[in-house]
Amino acid sequence: MNRRAPLAGLLLASTLSLLGSRMSMIALPWLVLVTTGSAAKTGLVGAAELVPYVLACALGGPVIDKVGGRRISIVADLLSAVVIGAIPLLHQSGGLGLPHLTLLVAVAGLLRGFGDTAKRGAMFPQVVAKSGVEMTRAATLVDGTSRAAGLIGGILAGPLIVWLGDAADVLLLDAASFGLCAILVGLLVRVPGKADRVTEPYGVALRGGLAYLRGDRLVLGLILMLFVTNMLDQGFSAVLVPLWARDIFGTPIGIGLVGGSFGLGAVLGNIAFGFLAPKLPRWALFAGGFLFAGAPRFFFLAFGAPGWSIVVLGLLDGLAIAAVNPILSAVMYERVPEHLQARVQGLGSAVGFAGMPLGALLAGWLGEYSAQLALVICGTAYLVATLAPFIGKFWREMDRRPAPAAASSPELVTA
Repeated sequence: MNRRAPLAGLLLASTLSLLGSRMSMIALPWLVLVTTGSAAKTGLVGAAELVPYVLACALGGPVIDKVGGRRISIVADLLSAVVIGAIPLLHQSGGLGLPHLTLLVAVAGLLRGFGDTAKRGAMFPQVVAKSGVEMTRAATLVDGTSRAAGLIGGILAGPLIVWLGDAADVLLLDAASFGLCAILVGLLVRVPGKADRVTEPYGVALRGGLAYLRGDRLVLGLILMLFVTNMLDQGFSAVLVPLWARDIFGTPIGIGLVGGSFGLGAVLGNIAFGFLAPKLPRWALFAGGFLFAGAPRFFFLAFGAPGWSIVVLGLLDGLAIAAVNPILSAVMYERVPEHLQARVQGLGSAVGFAGMPLGALLAGWLGEYSAQLALVICGTAYLVATLAPFIGKFWREMDRRPAPAAASSPELVTA
């Protein structure tokens, strides 16, 4: 088998799964919003998915190390297909109340947390090392395919809701994407077995990941910054943009307008960054991209900017943010030793995503009073958070790269 085949297989599987998940990210909030008319309940359902997701990321690393990332990924995706597929089936039968929906969404979040950590923390660094692809370029490729999936999913979701006549039916496509992901990983992705499979007690393994996080200021700073920005991004996408689309556009297509323009800009930016990644300064692109792409979009929506300007801003934001995720991923994979990847990546994801349930709830609560007020408050908080990389010299350490002879191995640099 070609040495890059496992990387290609993992990328294809993850892209298909993300395509379905992106459509669900639009269809699910719209389903709750139009059936209940409540922004607060929309935020509650969003939080119900994210809390178990965060717990799975935080606590699942040692389990993944012991069982194996590939096994966990396949099982989690197969079960996700069943759980997500149950939502539209129950909805069509009239048996889907808000408590049932919340429970199913929570189980789906738990499964997705294990699956994402297995792919990102356990499998990805191994298949990249085997492929010989430079880590920043590989991370850019992952982010680019993710952005492309998000773009296509964001564009298709609104029209599909209108065409199918029910947002719940779109979730069937997400269920199918999880099933395909499990099949593709099973058939195409092979990772080297670990002779040093984790045998230490669960608590010891978990504390090892926590100890590393406390000792690396850059990694910890990145994760804490993401706690705030992910919280605000979740409130923006899950609650505030649907509110804006309902009040101004009167149709979910408005959600695609915001997400689609951003996604297109991000895909174009990823293509450019994929060629230039090894040569460009990481800190400047990360700090500047986050600052430009973060707060302005909140204020544009809050103060009634015309639709064409929102599209233009979305494109520019996408271009600016294109380098952020690849740089973040490359820094994590290069600095964290391989045997700690699943634990540290899982704990990092847990902290980074822990704010997302709060973001959905906060945006829902503020949205009950005033969508404009919610956008202004969240935008101001986002601005403050994205100023962090300009404070403290340790942020500049992201420009340090591993030696050329070892750039493909994610276990060389520790801090």
